[in-house]
Amino acid sequence: MQRVRHRYLIAALAATLAAMPAAAQTLYVEAGRLIDGVSDTVRTGQCITIEAERIKAVTPCGATPKGATRLDWSAFTVLPGLIDLHTHLADLGQSADLAAPIKASPAETVLVGARNARVTLDAGFTSVRDVGTYRGLTDVTLRNAIERGDVPGPRMWVAGAYLTIPKGGGELNGVVPNEELPPDLRLGVAATPEEAAAKTTYLLDHGADFIKTIATGAVLAMGTEPGAPELTVDQLRAIVRVAHARGKKVTAHAHGAIGIQNAINAGVDSIEHASLADEATLRLAKKRGTWLAMDIYNGDYIEDVGAKEGWPAEYLRKNRETTVAQRAAFRRAVALGVNIGFATDAGVYPHGLNARQFRYMVKYGMTPMQTIQSATGRAAVEMGREDVGAIVPGRYADMIAVKADPLADIAALEKIDHVMKGGTIVR
Repeated sequence: MQRVRHRYLIAALAATLAAMPAAAQTLYVEAGRLIDGVSDTVRTGQCITIEAERIKAVTPCGATPKGATRLDWSAFTVLPGLIDLHTHLADLGQSADLAAPIKASPAETVLVGARNARVTLDAGFTSVRDVGTYRGLTDVTLRNAIERGDVPGPRMWVAGAYLTIPKGGGELNGVVPNEELPPDLRLGVAATPEEAAAKTTYLLDHGADFIKTIATGAVLAMGTEPGAPELTVDQLRAIVRVAHARGKKVTAHAHGAIGIQNAINAGVDSIEHASLADEATLRLAKKRGTWLAMDIYNGDYIEDVGAKEGWPAEYLRKNRETTVAQRAAFRRAVALGVNIGFATDAGVYPHGLNARQFRYMVKYGMTPMQTIQSATGRAAVEMGREDVGAIVPGRYADMIAVKADPLADIAALEKIDHVMKGGTIVR
């Protein structure tokens, strides 16, 4: 029996070694037009040298370096791999079935997440900030699987769970009494500042990269109102204190002006949605340097598909009450110069369609270059990352290529021709 076991172990080791990639090759990528994600200049005649997953140099093209493989993208506009700051990969997606998250096991949720990760990567999004899942820590499992190379997907920074008050916008309300929900669906529920701090510690100890708080009610949560504050300033401060002491960022789901102000005054780093932000709130965000992650596309999807599929009337009503207001707030935030990152809430609508939002950001006040930077270099700044989001030496060689010119028509980013992650072509 022991010999049989050893044979299995040897066979498994051989299979693992066979599946390992060969030593990283040097690539020399010839770009037709280069948008680097951090400057406003579009350069031509540039070649990108890639070694060991990273960009080594960006220089005028010349002879291919000795030992390098030349990749001809001279017919394309080359950009950094895109970043979406608000996704829900490790989740089942929005539907009319409120009970869907409880029907799916954690394992099934991760497998669905693996499919979502693949289509997101194929769409040119090589990094995402995944801002919460009902099944706590399934996002950590998916992130780790991608990092090990078990499944293809974007680089993920994950929240682990939603930090929310009991029966708040981060709970699965309206299915069974909340107290009867499985424990992993309530990992972030906190009723006091002390509980909020303890839950923050728990999530960070178990692999969360940042913390997601629910500062107001939600559009897509039963029994909560987007304009109503939920986590208190004291709870939010307790969360921020713990997270910042460990070098981790905190973001807050917040639609209503009071909830947004509570979160900013508590020291959060960014605000998700900001749908009902008024002038004073936007000016406060500008003054404090707080980032806004505003998902201004998906209101149209909810109105169209949600109505056809029979989503709860409460969801549709709240969506109508926030969509137009959010777009007006976005336009004003752009005019004021508030920090804005590219954030879609993909999962509310199908993954892989993330780039649909670019057109809306241009329509409501941004230039095409600003929208590109919001999903590349600026998004990396919001996450506190210096290894993604730009085609400059030292960053990961995450790049996309498109035949059309996205500065002439931003919708070009809805059809990516080539995707590279870490120096490897993935599509």
